[in-house]
Amino acid sequence: MISKTFAAIAAAAVICTISLAFAQMAPAKIAYTSKGKALVDGKGMTRYTFDKDAGGKSMCNGPCADNWPPLMASADAKATGDWTVVARDDGKMMWAYKGKRLYTWKKDSAPGDTTGDGFNNGVWHMATP
Repeated sequence: MISKTFAAIAAAAVICTISLAFAQMAPAKIAYTSKGKALVDGKGMTRYTFDKDAGGKSMCNGPCADNWPPLMASADAKATGDWTVVARDDGKMMWAYKGKRLYTWKKDSAPGDTTGDGFNNGVWHMATP
């Protein structure tokens, strides 16, 4: 009986450790907003995708990127699972989730805000897991 209990505790510890390690590797986390689950940054700010990104390119550059800052990746960042690292026009790297590049919206002012969802005739969308 004691060995089964110990085995269960050990298994739970391993699962928690693996989950924690993955959470630390992922460039965004999951949080709940008024519109449901969303990918957010470390401060809880909602991440967004842009319908006009196409052909493996970010179409949000210059003033667009000032309003919609991309989720930048370090030069040594590595893809893992659904997360990929993609190049921008300026040669810098950014993160994508399930093939969609990720951004924040500068007008979201508090964690969980989703004011960018549906913006600009619906081309911006809250990123969901």
